Amino acid sequence: MGDSSYNYKMFKCFNRKFKASEAGPPPDVKAIFSKFAQDGDLMSVDQFRSFLVEHQGEPADAVTPSDAHRILQEFSRRHPGEVAHHHQHVRGLTLDDFFNFLFLEEPTKKQIHHDMTAPISHYFIYTGHNSYLTGNQLSSDCSDVPIIKALEKGVKVIELDLWPNSAKDDVQVLHGRTLTTPVTLVKCLKSIKEHAFVKSPYPVVITFEDHLTPKLQAKVAEMVIQTFGDTLYYPVAEDQMVEFPSPESLKNRIIISTKPPKEGSGSKDSSEEDEKSGSDGEPAIDKANAAEAKSFQQSAPEYKRLITIHAGKPSGELKDALAVGDKVRRLSLSEQKLEKAAEDHGTDVVRFTSKNILRVYPKGTRFNSSNYKPHVGWMHGAQMVAFNMQGNDKYNWLMHGMFRANGGCGYIKKPDFLMHKGSNYEVFDPKKTLTVKKTLKVKVYMGTGWHLDFSRTHFDSFSPPDFYTKVYIVGVPADCGKQKTKIIEDDWIPVWDEEFTFPLTIPELAILRIEVREYDRSEKDDFGGQNCLPVSELKPGIRAVPLYDKKGEKFKSVKLLMRFQFV
Repeated sequence: MGDSSYNYKMFKCFNRKFKASEAGPPPDVKAIFSKFAQDGDLMSVDQFRSFLVEHQGEPADAVTPSDAHRILQEFSRRHPGEVAHHHQHVRGLTLDDFFNFLFLEEPTKKQIHHDMTAPISHYFIYTGHNSYLTGNQLSSDCSDVPIIKALEKGVKVIELDLWPNSAKDDVQVLHGRTLTTPVTLVKCLKSIKEHAFVKSPYPVVITFEDHLTPKLQAKVAEMVIQTFGDTLYYPVAEDQMVEFPSPESLKNRIIISTKPPKEGSGSKDSSEEDEKSGSDGEPAIDKANAAEAKSFQQSAPEYKRLITIHAGKPSGELKDALAVGDKVRRLSLSEQKLEKAAEDHGTDVVRFTSKNILRVYPKGTRFNSSNYKPHVGWMHGAQMVAFNMQGNDKYNWLMHGMFRANGGCGYIKKPDFLMHKGSNYEVFDPKKTLTVKKTLKVKVYMGTGWHLDFSRTHFDSFSPPDFYTKVYIVGVPADCGKQKTKIIEDDWIPVWDEEFTFPLTIPELAILRIEVREYDRSEKDDFGGQNCLPVSELKPGIRAVPLYDKKGEKFKSVKLLMRFQFV
């Protein structure tokens, strides 16, 4: 008797885990349908258009009656079994049709909509660090594969560390003074050429950290010209630029950024590489390099001529390095040096970045290719916040989320307050806490799709999962906050119906981070998906938010139904 009772219970448990309960429309959805369908059973095309304009915030001139009709026809083609009235034309939507339609509503703007005609120093640029590494900073393989993956995600700044091969007759890409296995420079350059503009036509910047003799620098110049041809952009005049060109003017072009070789020196100072590797800053220049200095006049000028963005590191006082001169340039700071600069010279950093480019890179002790808080750089106007793109940490999620803005083109126009100078040349002070500019209300209705994308026993062996959602704002310190829903037990399609409020002082830099977890009493809660969305790009109204895995790959079916309101 005991055994049969146990088996019956087990059968019930197994039976339960296979079933995903059907969740109907939340109360808000029913109320909105009634409001716009005027208590009828069908929302007409005109009523549907009114919903899109009045509730979803779509511009009235962008959604004409014919547009609304076309949207409904497209929906009926994609969901022929769910739309009851679609013969030669679509009469309208039932409540269930309307509910299904909401799961197609994108949460953010998809098109490029920023002004792209300002100098590139006016933009945040999607930037990679040691872009050739497949894994950790000490022993992973160097390859063109992570470069290709980064470009396909929309990364627009690729970093290559250049070293002589053992015979000193060719150039390799590797992380110097580590056990990383090299890849040839020419292979990296060819892959950049093939994939540079897959995501958008805006320019790709290649930053070189080079440790080369003048003869090999000349070889690099030859490789670069042969590989890129007319795609390569560099100034006609040899003088350093007084203003950078715009992303619009550099469409489908490749540009080089590195520290120009000094006349009479065998190789450039490599102190950025030394800091990244954790050494004491001794330049990696051997006797062979020094002996070749005499050949400078014949070789290095060609290399120097190709450098569009002249780079350097601070030497001496940091405040002096941040001085704004007549010629534009790029300055590189480690994450720790940026934090020190932010503490001691915050407004000087903002003033510098209003015209020049600041690149921030991970400290040398991040051997596991982890990342750091990007907002310290962004709130000081740093254009190139360089990340280890092969990592799967939450900071990488934020970086990918930030650059979903502006159509995912890799360039985001910096907020006006970071570019504005007062009558006495005063600039934005990141240390000052501002008043609340707008408040974001986030309502988490429900989630679905796990039963389609995961095995039945992925979360719990004998019962459906226990999901909850965490909602964060990540931005300037005054705006950061987190909330979480209650746990919904034993349900593949959880319904939370909870609202959270986030006051924002600088919404332009705020990112909404969403993470779903499955509660586990005995172990760490299981990961159920995440998404990061730039607040500046959020569309108001009821939206379907797709979730991604830890690597940043989108799940096929998992979505949250949410509502966004700005008050």
